[in-house]
Amino acid sequence: MTRMQHAGRIGLLMAVAAALLGWQLYHTEATFADGLRYIHRAEEFESESIRAGLVRGVDHPLHPLGIAAAHWLIGGNGPASWEHAAVWLCFASMVLLVLPTYLLALELFGPRAAWISCLLVMLNPIPGYIVVNVLSECTFLLWWTFGLWAAVRFLREGRFLWLPLSIAFGVLAYLTRPEGMLLPASIIATLLLLPILPATRINWPRWWRAIAFLAAGCLLLAGPYVALKGGLGTKPGIARVLGLAPKSDPMGLERERPLPPGQTAWQTYRIAAGRMVEKGFEESVTPPLFYVSLFGLAIALTRRDRMRAWLLLAVLLSASAAGLVRLHATGGYLTVRHGLIPGMILTMAAANGISWLVERISIPGRWLGWPQERVRPGPAIWALLFGGLVLYPNLQLLGPRNAGPYSVYVETGRWIAGHASEADRVLDLTNWSLYFSERSGYPFAQVYEAPADRSLRWIVVRKPHLEGHFRYCQVLSEMIGDRKPIAVFPEKANPHQVQIRIYDLKSPAPAITTGPAGATSRR
Repeated sequence: MTRMQHAGRIGLLMAVAAALLGWQLYHTEATFADGLRYIHRAEEFESESIRAGLVRGVDHPLHPLGIAAAHWLIGGNGPASWEHAAVWLCFASMVLLVLPTYLLALELFGPRAAWISCLLVMLNPIPGYIVVNVLSECTFLLWWTFGLWAAVRFLREGRFLWLPLSIAFGVLAYLTRPEGMLLPASIIATLLLLPILPATRINWPRWWRAIAFLAAGCLLLAGPYVALKGGLGTKPGIARVLGLAPKSDPMGLERERPLPPGQTAWQTYRIAAGRMVEKGFEESVTPPLFYVSLFGLAIALTRRDRMRAWLLLAVLLSASAAGLVRLHATGGYLTVRHGLIPGMILTMAAANGISWLVERISIPGRWLGWPQERVRPGPAIWALLFGGLVLYPNLQLLGPRNAGPYSVYVETGRWIAGHASEADRVLDLTNWSLYFSERSGYPFAQVYEAPADRSLRWIVVRKPHLEGHFRYCQVLSEMIGDRKPIAVFPEKANPHQVQIRIYDLKSPAPAITTGPAGATSRR
């Protein structure tokens, strides 16, 4: 294929990606509050010096800086303008992700697998989820995939032109999220392993220069930020993974479930390994395609001209698996979005497996297959089969949803602004509703501090906040008692839809009456 043909494919795939993400964006609600933290950080960048902006905050600065830049371009005032800027930044980053995804898959597996990889990445519900929640994984994946592509090109060609690109994109990924350090570290580890395998060796002068160039480049570009922060990062999660901070509290808010008393270290790591396989690997590529990706990796290993690239991917997958196990073992949580690095690699491998099967099994020139001499499906039949596997995880997106990812929070925020007086405090476990109301109150992180405030009147929750087994669920239940919500948004919600409930603590609780045989009830 010519470069113009590849460019045409990429342009068409970007248009498809924009359409798919647009559909997901307006059929999926925001359910995570981490993105709001980046928006608040972006707002603070406008009133701070660059040095203060880089040092303050627990998150790495590049994603909030991108939101601030997008807001400067779009303009506007108020919470909605910042939310729009964050959404547009994430949307643009995920559409642009098509370019490095195509280039990387083309380098690893060939032209057919390249465009299938892009489709599989965009049809996966995870990109839409991180865009809706304006998470930093959007910009992180863009830099990280470009850096991995440049690293693979260097390992195949040996040209030093690709090393500066790999270092630069790797540092950009690190300045977006702390796990960006995994890319340059994995490249260095791969170079150290090259002399061990005869099929991957390079001449010694070039080998030494590459390692020295990588180490010096990372130190030069990332060193000033590390010095300013006083370490690789200040996020509690990465500190716990690296052993620089103690494990999270057994009843910590960040945990998926409370840590059972008496659970041994062996049990903790066994559970963490299971969650790593489930969330970090299977669900990151979607379960129907996970086994296809293993098949695609097995096929790829037969290509001897890519052995250095396979070694790099093996290092990345192994390091990702170890990091995910540590994350769950020390922090007690692990979601699908934490497995995006292995998810991207496995998705491309699944595309390679699909491409190989279609090429080997289908009949050239017969879209439906079924010739007289044998029963053999054609490309159209295989397309329907694999299309079903890809669309299966997205079936829930076809149901009725709110008119926009933040409409329910905007509506709740307007209600709070119209009904809560300046003296009333609000405890909002969604964080978004309080943000759009532009009122002061308590976010989710202060759920244990709020009950002591006599001016606390309103509690804003989603139904799962009241049904869990955490201590904060018990605190909320004790505060609310048997009160009914004074407002619900939306009034009727389908099983996959976000529903917000507002409780008024100053409304009288149901009276206690004594029934027959001394039984008590509330009414």
